[in-house]
Amino acid sequence: MKALTFHAGPLALAQIGAHGLRAQDIAIVPAAAGGPKGLIFQALDQWMFGEWLPSAPRERMLIGSSIGAWRMAAACQRDPAKAFARLGELYAGQRYTSKKPTQQEIDEVVQGLLAEFVRGHEDDIVSHPHHRLHLLAVRGKGSLAAPAHARAELRGFAAAALHNAGSRAWLGRLLERVVIGDQRSAAPWLRERFDGFTTHFSSLSRENLASGLLASGTLPLIMKPVTGIADVPPGSYWDGGIIDYHLALPYARAAGEAKGDLVLYPHFTQHIVPGWLDKGFPWRRAARGANRGWLDNVLIIAPSDDFVRSLPRAKLPDRADFKFHGLDHDARIRDWQRAIGAGQRLRDELAEFVARPDLSLLKAI
Repeated sequence: MKALTFHAGPLALAQIGAHGLRAQDIAIVPAAAGGPKGLIFQALDQWMFGEWLPSAPRERMLIGSSIGAWRMAAACQRDPAKAFARLGELYAGQRYTSKKPTQQEIDEVVQGLLAEFVRGHEDDIVSHPHHRLHLLAVRGKGSLAAPAHARAELRGFAAAALHNAGSRAWLGRLLERVVIGDQRSAAPWLRERFDGFTTHFSSLSRENLASGLLASGTLPLIMKPVTGIADVPPGSYWDGGIIDYHLALPYARAAGEAKGDLVLYPHFTQHIVPGWLDKGFPWRRAARGANRGWLDNVLIIAPSDDFVRSLPRAKLPDRADFKFHGLDHDARIRDWQRAIGAGQRLRDELAEFVARPDLSLLKAI
C-alpha cells in the first residue's frame, strides 16, 4: 500500500521526467488551510525543510493560510525540525474547559499557542536567508468592515455565503485578500490581478508576525476578528482560508519567469478547492475552466486513500475531533499523535521518490 500520491501539471511532468525531482528546482511551496489536517505532514515537513531543500539553497517563496501559514513559519525558523515538532505539540495540546468554549477562551488558547511558537524566533522567521514567507488573511468590506457585535458578524458571513453561492467573484464585494509577505520578494506572478478579489500587499515584520499568523487562522464566528495589525490596512481580519482555502493561485506565471522552476505542494488531497465556501461546488476546483493552466508547473503530493483509512477513525485529524472527544483531551491528543507518527511514511516515500524517481507514480492533475 502506497501512502503518498503524486499529481503533476504538464510542465512539472516534463521537468521531473527529464531530471527527477530536484531540490534546486523548487521555487514555491504552498500550504493550505485545514486546521489539524496539517499535522499529518510534520515528518515530511521536517525532512523537506531540515534536510532536502537546504541541500540546494536558493530563494524560495513559502505561502500559506491558516495552519498552512503556521507551518511555513516553522519552516523559516533556524531549526525547522524542532519548530515543526513544537508546532505539532502546541497545536495538538490545545485544551478547553467546556465542550463549547467561548470566543474568549478560544482566543486566549490560540494566542498563547502562537506566542509560545514564535517567541524568540521572530527575526529568524522574517529574515530567513533563503525563504520568503507570505501569510494570507482576509479583510472585511461592507457589512464585514467592522461588525459591531456577534449578530452583525453572523449576518455578514451569511451574506458572504449567499454571494459566494452566486459567484466566487461576488464574494469580493465583502472580503479582500491581504498578503503579508517578505518585502525582499517582489512576487510579480502574484501581484497582477488574477481573480475577482482586491488584493493588498503588506510587508511582513517582527511587529506584525504574531498578529498576522493569528489573523490568518482566525475562524469567523468562532474567534473574534483581529484588528490593529501593524503596517497593514486597518480593518477586521479573519482566516485566509475563506478566500484561499487550498491556494488556487496562478503558479504557472512563476514558471514563465524562470523556466524549470516548480511548485511543490504537500496537500491533504489531490484537489484544489479555491475557497472554504467553495467546498460544495466541485466545478470550481482549480485546473478547470478559465484557470486550467494555473497548475501546469505544480506537483501535488497527497496522502493516499489507503493511508487515510489506516489512521485513527479512518480519517485525517480535523476540527470535528474536538466535538467527538469532548473534554477527553487526552484521547484526542493520542489520536492526533498517532496520525503524526503515521506521517513518517509520507516522508519516507517522498525521500524514496527523490532518490529513485518512479515516473509510473506520477499522475496528471
